[in-house]
Amino acid sequence: MSEQKSSIMLVDDHPLLRKGLKQLLALEDDLEVIAEASSGAEAIPMAVELDPDLIILDLNMQGMDGIATLKSMRDEGVTSRIVMLTVSDADEDVVNAISNGADGYLLKDSDPEILLEQIKRALTGKMVLSEAITQVLASALRRPAVKTSAELNSLTNREHEILSFIAKGLSNKLIARELNISDGTVKVHVKHLLKKLGLRSRVEAAVWMVNQQGAKS
Repeated sequence: MSEQKSSIMLVDDHPLLRKGLKQLLALEDDLEVIAEASSGAEAIPMAVELDPDLIILDLNMQGMDGIATLKSMRDEGVTSRIVMLTVSDADEDVVNAISNGADGYLLKDSDPEILLEQIKRALTGKMVLSEAITQVLASALRRPAVKTSAELNSLTNREHEILSFIAKGLSNKLIARELNISDGTVKVHVKHLLKKLGLRSRVEAAVWMVNQQGAKS
C-alpha cells in the first residue's frame, strides 16, 4: 500500500527561492508542493481552501509580512503546520513567530539536506528550529503556563485525548489513525480545543500540556 503524499504550500515573494525549494522538495517521493503564493494576501484564502499538511512561509515579504500572514491564517482557523523560512535570526522575530502560531523557524542559509530533513520532521508533528535559534526559543518557552486546569476541564473527552496526542508530537494523520477517525474530524477537534484554551498553535498546546503535567508532578 503506497503512503499518501504530504501536501506542502510555499509562500515567498521571490520566485527563484520558490523554484529552488520546489526542486529540493521534489527529491522526496512522499512530498508534494500543491500550491505557491507570492504574497500573504494571496496565500491566506489558498491555505483556508486547500488545507495543506505544511505551509512554508517567508518572514520578510513586501506588503503583508510573514507574521501578519501567520496571524491571519491562524485567525481564519488554518490548522496546517506552518514553518517560517527566513534570513532573520533576531530574537524578537523568532519569539514573535512562535507565539503567533508558527510550528517551526528555519533559516534560509541552512544546508539543503538539513533543511529537507527539518521539513520532513515538521510533517511528523515535531517543532523544527535551526540550530542557531534554539536557545532563543528555549528561554522564551520557559515562561510559566498561563492557562489553568479549569480551562483544561472545559475540553470534551475526545478533545482531551487529542491534546494528549498533540503533546506527544503526533500529526493529525497519526492521531486519526490512533483514534480510528478521519483527518477532517481531527482538524475540527484541534480547532475547537485551541479556541477553548486560547492558544494559537499545536506547538503552544503541546508546551502548555507538558507544563500542566510538570506542575502536577
